[in-house]
Amino acid sequence: MTEQKRTVSIHVPVLARVEGEGALDLRIEAGDIAELRLRIFEPPRFFEKFLEGRHYTEIPDLVARICGICPVAYQVTAAQALEQLFHVDIGPWARDMRRVFYCGEWIQSHSLHIHLLAAPDFFGCKSAIDLARIAPDEVRRGLRIQALGNELMDLFGARSVHPVGLRVGGFHAAPSLSRIKEVREKLRAALPEAEALIRWTAGIAVPRDDQAFVSVAMRHPGEYAIECGRIGASDGLCIEAEAFDAHFAERHLPHSTALFSSYHDQPYLVGPLARLNLNHDCLPGRVKSLLAESGLTLPSRNLFHSLVARAVEILLALHEALRLLEAYRLPDSPWVPVSPRAGVAAGCTEAPRGLLWHRYEMDDAGRVVTARIVPPTSQNQARIEEDLRLSLLNFGLDQPDDALRLHCEKVIRNYDPCISCATHFLRMNVERG
Repeated sequence: MTEQKRTVSIHVPVLARVEGEGALDLRIEAGDIAELRLRIFEPPRFFEKFLEGRHYTEIPDLVARICGICPVAYQVTAAQALEQLFHVDIGPWARDMRRVFYCGEWIQSHSLHIHLLAAPDFFGCKSAIDLARIAPDEVRRGLRIQALGNELMDLFGARSVHPVGLRVGGFHAAPSLSRIKEVREKLRAALPEAEALIRWTAGIAVPRDDQAFVSVAMRHPGEYAIECGRIGASDGLCIEAEAFDAHFAERHLPHSTALFSSYHDQPYLVGPLARLNLNHDCLPGRVKSLLAESGLTLPSRNLFHSLVARAVEILLALHEALRLLEAYRLPDSPWVPVSPRAGVAAGCTEAPRGLLWHRYEMDDAGRVVTARIVPPTSQNQARIEEDLRLSLLNFGLDQPDDALRLHCEKVIRNYDPCISCATHFLRMNVERG
């Protein structure tokens, strides 16, 4: 008797528990995937266009509005690119405090994703509210860790959402010694909770889904790369930010308002697992010990290990913030003078979701001529589609429709896509007859 192959059409009109709006179309014919499209349909936001003509002093506050979850990444990337062009040395105090500022964003973003967006999938829960009913202590712990990350962002940004404390040349103000002391005590108290979080995430049963992919992340010889370093890849690439276009390309596909990125004509991974794959040798000793205890072998080829990777990076960020704030002192000035000059500025940092790249062409008055921003989610989009295809084949296309739909959503949410960060759109050519 010949096995009958079914035809299945699955449409997920709105993806839940992701930041922004997207959809998924899947069509299975004769036992094979005939169509698979991750659609990002949010309207273009034209951030790059309305940056044109703006003075360099406005850029950090403007780009912070691209994302309410990771504004620090956009601010620091823009400021550092311009400081390099303007030949500005912000000094060790501002460099260290920017790393602390960035650690706050990693802590709050990763904790939000683990507890409110991703973990419910692995416990059969529809939401974080359902998860809190069966794991109340773990969810409360996650919210405490997230709140501490927000406090670190507020410490240097004057507020945690769309902070306004950073400027080209440093910071507008320096926190008081008394407030730094309070935050240090909270960081120390959070270390055992972050260690427990690693153990909890490592114990969550995730699908076994071995795949081959290229990891791309920043690398730094002396520390785990967050806000500084060169762009590296698991195939040996090591380049400065200025060389990004020589190796990475963007293209438009009809089903997405976000551009698809490729590395040497192939999809690639950015984000916490890519960073951990490339930089685990730079982790502090205590974090390495817990990572070994978790049983996670690196480099990992299972994207579902991103859950543990985020927990590891939370503990790393807590250690880094505490280390840098232990030596905190009030600076003579939290900023240095800036003299603009014409030229091209390129820079990158590691946003919570992965590599973030900026390029600005500036005139001699310090105003933007052109701007280009490549966020992590658009870089991951081709990898997400490839992961969906391979993961579904491994999962089994003969599974019930609801199971296929849930598995697809689980794969997508695992990347923590920030869909609203799609800042630019396709070039449009108009032909008239």
